[in-house]
Amino acid sequence: MSGSPFLDAHLGGRRPFGLNYWPLPEDDPGVDIPRESIRLVSPDGALVRGVLWTPPNGKKWKTAVILSHPRGDFSVHYACPLLAAAGYAVLGFGTRYMNNDTDCLHESCTIDVETVYHEMKRRGAEAVVLLGNSGGGSLMALAHAERGIGDGWVGMAAHPGEGVFMLQVIDPSVALEDDPFSTVPELDMYNPDNGWRPWPEPCVYDKQWLARYRAAQVERVARIDAIAKASIAESTDALGRLRGVDAQADPKQWRELRRRTVFTKYLTIYRTLADPAYLDLSIDPDERPMGSLFAFPDPFDANYGRGGLARTMTARGWLSTWSGLSSHAKLADTMPKVTVPTILVHPTADTEIRVWQAKEIVDNSGAADKTYVEMKGAPHYLEGHRKEALGHVADWLSHRFP
Repeated sequence: MSGSPFLDAHLGGRRPFGLNYWPLPEDDPGVDIPRESIRLVSPDGALVRGVLWTPPNGKKWKTAVILSHPRGDFSVHYACPLLAAAGYAVLGFGTRYMNNDTDCLHESCTIDVETVYHEMKRRGAEAVVLLGNSGGGSLMALAHAERGIGDGWVGMAAHPGEGVFMLQVIDPSVALEDDPFSTVPELDMYNPDNGWRPWPEPCVYDKQWLARYRAAQVERVARIDAIAKASIAESTDALGRLRGVDAQADPKQWRELRRRTVFTKYLTIYRTLADPAYLDLSIDPDERPMGSLFAFPDPFDANYGRGGLARTMTARGWLSTWSGLSSHAKLADTMPKVTVPTILVHPTADTEIRVWQAKEIVDNSGAADKTYVEMKGAPHYLEGHRKEALGHVADWLSHRFP
């Protein structure tokens, strides 16, 4: 270790709170892994930054693995040193929306992925494999489906898409979008009348109530979609009318239409951590503990507190990323188009992704060559199981991409 907090973080030093995908001390492969900072500019002018990890002792490589997430900094991801030690060039990077997905457009993220793909081809990669952890899985599948890039797809704790995930965690009891405390009591999972008990007591939710709850989650997302789409439609309409106005002849009218044309509506989306399965382990049973990785420890606090998922979004960002009804980054849509060799590693103690969802992702793949691996008892970011999990991935790669 170098003694520098920044460099130590690469291989297991102290890391910022909450960045659970960063390496831990036990993830150090035990060999020196060369690293190179990478800065690229996409064809549409976005800055894409990452770290290229290469095999130790100058060993030649033929296959590159690239990994990212819509908003996470995957330049320092636990998979990077372990796969580099196994003989692969690994470029972890952040998209243009790193650490801020307020205006995240998945369609733009795929441009960033393609930019990195071509960089690795330029550097001599005979094959480039796309790796997606968590929300990175749906991003990499979308990049392959829309841009035809990638010779293999690796999912690690990949969920069905950020929008699909939102459908299972958004609080449907919000009565008014501009009032964070407005509540429809019969739809509130944190209401004792519906089966809730204060943490850490487990909860029990009626199955018929749960069915109504899930339907109401879809209805709330549809309501937010309608708000977002109406705002975009108003701007589009103003643009059409603006084209018929001479700025010199009628500057007041031109100004009025111009400001409506460029206007971007921001949505404040309250209470987005309300999946009954967090507190009732009889729902889709697996090996997960109670709670959520987004809450410490009680999901109730994060549902009402600061820093929730998709808390502030532009209209277009919501529709592209967090709407399970409008986003194109849904693995149900993209996986049938993923025809390259595919592997999904699923941790069975993941608080966020159910076993049936992981199996469905693999089943929906269009690949003839597809592999499903369960990591028994592992959490979402595979702490304590990372070397074993990446061993599975490295072995899978070695048989397809030497």
